[in-house]
Amino acid sequence: MRPVAEEVKSPMAGTIFELLVEQGDEVDEGDELIILESMKMEIPVEAPSAGSVSEVRVAQGDQVQEGDVLVTLG
Repeated sequence: MRPVAEEVKSPMAGTIFELLVEQGDEVDEGDELIILESMKMEIPVEAPSAGSVSEVRVAQGDQVQEGDVLVTLG
């Protein structure tokens, strides 16, 4: 049985400042995946669990809203 993909969502509206992972990367729980810029602050978005990055849905410079899916872990 295939594991269920886990969506990593944006905690707030902002701009994708830096992508730290790409599809296929292995990550551990707590690893930084993306740096989000909001209100002139840089906010790290961390992996909620260990896994493999199955999809990156954003690019550097993209505008995102709270709750938008940024990365999918499989």
